[in-house]
Amino acid sequence: MHTPSRRKDKDIQQFIGTLLRLGVVISCLVAIAGGIIYLYLHGAGKPEYHIFKGAAQPMRSLDGIIQSASQYHGRGIIQLGVVILIATPILRVFFSGLAFTLEKDYLYTFISLLVLAIILFSMFEKLGG
Repeated sequence: MHTPSRRKDKDIQQFIGTLLRLGVVISCLVAIAGGIIYLYLHGAGKPEYHIFKGAAQPMRSLDGIIQSASQYHGRGIIQLGVVILIATPILRVFFSGLAFTLEKDYLYTFISLLVLAIILFSMFEKLGG
């Protein structure tokens, strides 16, 4: 027989697994939609190899990506798909910490929050120039 604690733990594990699957599927669908839009708008163009244009535009800031995607620019939508893919495991760490808090396992709650803080700090702080 399953105790209520084990049932709650299994429910949380299923939720986190579903979150990971949905995050990957949604990010893929968004990136594919962006790719279709990009190819529709730019796919028929003939490349001009005799003119050097430099590297493609780098990934914008999060605000720039959201703004570009909201204007239905293919590159912006593709980049939004990448952001969703990156955010998926970060959300997993957050919800794991929440699950450990609900289970009153404070050591693992602290470890999860520490990992989350390190990830967020490294993403938002410009380290190394």
